[in-house]
Amino acid sequence: MSTNTKTQQVQVPGYVSGTWQLDPVHTDVSFTVRHMMVSKVRGKFHGVTGTIVLAEHPLDSTVSADVDLSTIDTGNAQRDDHIRSADFFGVETHKTMSFRSTSVTPTDDGFAVAGELTLHGVTRPVTLGLEVNGFTKDPYGGTRSGFTATTTINRKDFGITIDMPMDGGGAVIGDKVQVLLEIEAVLDQEPAVLQA
Repeated sequence: MSTNTKTQQVQVPGYVSGTWQLDPVHTDVSFTVRHMMVSKVRGKFHGVTGTIVLAEHPLDSTVSADVDLSTIDTGNAQRDDHIRSADFFGVETHKTMSFRSTSVTPTDDGFAVAGELTLHGVTRPVTLGLEVNGFTKDPYGGTRSGFTATTTINRKDFGITIDMPMDGGGAVIGDKVQVLLEIEAVLDQEPAVLQA
């Protein structure tokens, strides 16, 4: 099946094509990582920017986003400072985490957005599971869209290799990091197509 045929078969209710900017106030980039083998630490980033280009055919769409790693917030200032340090992010030399999409494919419950994630100076392929939450007009005359995206990465794939072993085995910090994005975007260009 050709890409053209495939894209024409994808229908997204209320779909509005055009260029969208992430609303940083209403976009949440958060993560969860195993701590002490028995619990999880959660955190978020406050500095996120990005552009979503929803194409006439949804599967031709693209997304690019940047996260300011210095804005990390786990609810503990001492821990946040440690994560900013060279042991983890090394924000003095690698301040930004970025994602650039390379393809969009349909799945049973949404879309898979493949792309390249750059973190800690290392770029690796990553696939986001994407759910389209909808499109709506806001009270100010604008148009908004909402998405939920999830993925899991291994921090060691990005050169964040610090190990803090525990007595009796295991590590203080897990290798796998679950990432959750709640995205709200604002249309900054008149839509080219409006699908039912």
